[in-house]
Amino acid sequence: MANRPAQFDVVVVGGGLGGLSVALRLADSGIGVGVLLKRPSTESSSAWAQGGIAAALDPADSPADHVADTLVAGAGLCHPGIVEFVAQSAPGAIRWLQEQGVAFTPVDAGHPGDLHLTREGGHSRRRIVHAADATGKAVMTSLAERVHRHPGITLLTDRIAVDLITAGKLRSRGPNRCLGLYALNRQTGRVETIAARAVVLATGGASKVYLYTTNPDTSTGDGIAMAWRAGCRVANMEFVQFHPTCLYHPQAKSFLVSEAVRGEGGMLRLPDGRRFMPDHDPRAELAPRDVVARAIDAEMKRGGYDCVYLDITHRPAGEVLQHFPNIAARLREYGIDMTRQPIPVVPAAHYTCGGIVTDRNGATDLPGLYAIGECTCTGLHGANRLASNSLLECVVFGAAAHDRILAQLGQRSPAAPVLPDWDESRVTDPDEQVIVSHNWDELRRFMWDYVGIVRTNKRLARARHRVELLREEIAEFYGNFRITNDLIELRNLCQVAELTITCAEARRESRGLHYNRDVPATLPDREARDTILTPRATRRRAPLARA
Repeated sequence: MANRPAQFDVVVVGGGLGGLSVALRLADSGIGVGVLLKRPSTESSSAWAQGGIAAALDPADSPADHVADTLVAGAGLCHPGIVEFVAQSAPGAIRWLQEQGVAFTPVDAGHPGDLHLTREGGHSRRRIVHAADATGKAVMTSLAERVHRHPGITLLTDRIAVDLITAGKLRSRGPNRCLGLYALNRQTGRVETIAARAVVLATGGASKVYLYTTNPDTSTGDGIAMAWRAGCRVANMEFVQFHPTCLYHPQAKSFLVSEAVRGEGGMLRLPDGRRFMPDHDPRAELAPRDVVARAIDAEMKRGGYDCVYLDITHRPAGEVLQHFPNIAARLREYGIDMTRQPIPVVPAAHYTCGGIVTDRNGATDLPGLYAIGECTCTGLHGANRLASNSLLECVVFGAAAHDRILAQLGQRSPAAPVLPDWDESRVTDPDEQVIVSHNWDELRRFMWDYVGIVRTNKRLARARHRVELLREEIAEFYGNFRITNDLIELRNLCQVAELTITCAEARRESRGLHYNRDVPATLPDREARDTILTPRATRRRAPLARA
């Protein structure tokens, strides 16, 4: 007997800042929302963010200056209209977060309305609103508390989305649109059917496709892979931001040392103590992340070093501890006193600048499907994300998507067909889970070696060959055995890896975060194009075209 599917007006997939911001706005407007969570919101990538949120609040600053800095960092690929829209919306986004209870760090305790602003790499002004050095945690704690109390929001916890359900897949009459999704309940092991009039993908990035990353284990590109399989375009996947300063320590896992440490005067040094960033860029430690990451990578390869060192010991100890209490406390757990010792650091995969193509309202190519945050390609980040624009993007596009979804739900739509249950009639339990873990390890290692900070045509060809073999093995396993969380994530990561390699092969230049030693020159900005992939139109190479 068929199980009756869960039914919502809107299902939000993901519990980071993008997901919770749109869920809260919709629920406050009287819309019934289900929020699908792999892990608690306080364990999302948003919650791990240390630095802050960019907004032109200082009288000496302006949205125009914020736009200019974003365009410089984006290396000719930002969409100016989108950048202007986000920069102008930034002060309002900060006010909305304060209304949700987020307590940002003030200039002094006696004047809580005057927010302290810090500066990060690529910014010409102090414009980073922050909550000490754990902004993401403060933001997500406040929003999660509201979400848990909200009567209009149903939390679907400990579940991972498997695939979107579309009218096209069901061969329904009328135009293709999103009807809901299948999700694995990790507690019961059963796949559930969830129907919705609109689905919002807010699943974060895909940095777990690399061996070393600053991201939580949930960053497996689920939304990007599902949208691609549902027929949506994906763009600019070659632009993977490697954060320059991830803690290098045998017991530390994915601990990022904030960009703000360099913003407050931290210097990068070699093991012999020599400062090296001025040799690579006149902006030194305040250069954009792609420049700093490549410089560190080059110095490590040149000298055969395991790491470099981030040194802020020349600043007063009290000032350092005031600015970075959480980082200092975490480092002490590993025996490092950042006021007296340089911090060992290495680059690590940090942010996916490409993703699902959306408009300024978060709408994808598939009617009824929206996407917000790191899983998207909106035109904001271009070839390299400017520091602290990511949390901002989540709030701004969460508001825009809310407006568009309300308009969509107000329109009369055709009756949705009955959604079929997940079919497990021809599969068995997995016989060798070791295949999944081995494929996972192989994928992440060859992506790190061949599609990392510095690439070559030969490395990309090797990665292409390996990902095609893995894809066939994973497809066979997926088709014959009951799915598990690990298999779902491996399938998605393999798809993301293939999209990343395809985009990297298509770009015949080096730009922003994509550096290919065989084509090191950058084309004139007037010739800059997004790398857009279209499902079924081509699975190998896509022409470069402006989104």
